[in-house]
Amino acid sequence: MVTAQNERYQGRNRDYALKILKAKLWILKEEERKKEESEFKGGYKTPGWGNQIRSYVLHPYKMVKDLRTNYETSNAEGVLDGNLDAFIDEELRLL
Repeated sequence: MVTAQNERYQGRNRDYALKILKAKLWILKEEERKKEESEFKGGYKTPGWGNQIRSYVLHPYKMVKDLRTNYETSNAEGVLDGNLDAFIDEELRLL
């Protein structure tokens, strides 16, 4: 419920009250949309140290390790060329 008595005329007060009501409804709708979006996206993690997905060792030996699933392979060249199927399969096993 919104009331407005700023103006002398009832019509202007009604228009002003409707604008206030629309603004409040828009704020509520925007908060609901942000809540749904955050549930869909999950929590945001800032990229940085400690949030990495894989570690690559290319010298003196070759190894790639997925830190979420603890899956590791010695085929570093294949992973760097885009062969990520083994990592995807391992992630799907955890779900």
